[in-house]
Amino acid sequence: MTVRLWFNPLRPKTELQRRTVTGYLFIAPFILGFLLWFLIPALTAIWLTFTDWNLIRAPRFVGVDNITQLGKDPLFLQSLKVTTIFTLFSVPVSLVASFILALLMDTKVRGIGVFRTIYYLPSIVPAVASAVLWAWIFNTDFGLANVALRWLGLPKIQWLQSPDWALPALIVMSLWGLGASMVIYLAGLQGIPDVFYEAAEIDGAGRWAKLWNVTIPLLSPVIFFNLIIGIIGTFQVFTAGYLITDGGPQNSTLFYVLYLYRNAFEFLRMGYSAALAWVLFFVIMALTLFVFKYVGGMVHYEDT
Repeated sequence: MTVRLWFNPLRPKTELQRRTVTGYLFIAPFILGFLLWFLIPALTAIWLTFTDWNLIRAPRFVGVDNITQLGKDPLFLQSLKVTTIFTLFSVPVSLVASFILALLMDTKVRGIGVFRTIYYLPSIVPAVASAVLWAWIFNTDFGLANVALRWLGLPKIQWLQSPDWALPALIVMSLWGLGASMVIYLAGLQGIPDVFYEAAEIDGAGRWAKLWNVTIPLLSPVIFFNLIIGIIGTFQVFTAGYLITDGGPQNSTLFYVLYLYRNAFEFLRMGYSAALAWVLFFVIMALTLFVFKYVGGMVHYEDT
């Protein structure tokens, strides 16, 4: 007795079967990526949260011990505090600075493409190379930052050795990559129809009035997008704290993801690091929902 399959993926015969095969081939990369890089790791992390595993012996179920340990861990609170401060300063400054830079780049002058490229290039420099560069800039003895202070007649600062200055130094470093958001702003600016500015000029609006009443409202979806991406990105900052300061001095630059990394691959506490990872997920999700609720209503869309 033979069984005939309605659908044989190896030998599609009908037009419906060929379209089905083509459709599955096109969505296969997403499905495989979702399974391999999100769903399976997420489910594994949930399971590891309730275990004690050091990568050598078999995982041992410990219930909610890893979760209750979070409230007793001072470094967990310190890393969350450092990351929050970094986000509160880095994101607003980056948003405003990249917006102003995009306004300057949205001009029709000769050679403007060169300037756009120059301002964008730092955002594609590898993170390790940027960390090495800024470690040299903030060097206490011969770094460019202290050379500039000496020219101004000011005393030198121990940028990376002082608990008071290490985090501000990394916040300044984070502005190095604002060219990426600048390009997004620039695309939004160039997508605003000229008819809105012409109507504003007819009503007697000046440069600042057009900026406040035309540019910013029509660019609010782009501003909102950069805000969300900025919050998510700053809560996942790792390279600067790991390569430049290693979380110091006195844990003043102990970013959350750096502390998560240490628990996983230095202390071999995979279960506790999984719990930290899920806390990070819920913190980012809560912040994103908060921004959507209280800031999303200010976003202006042309079709609304």
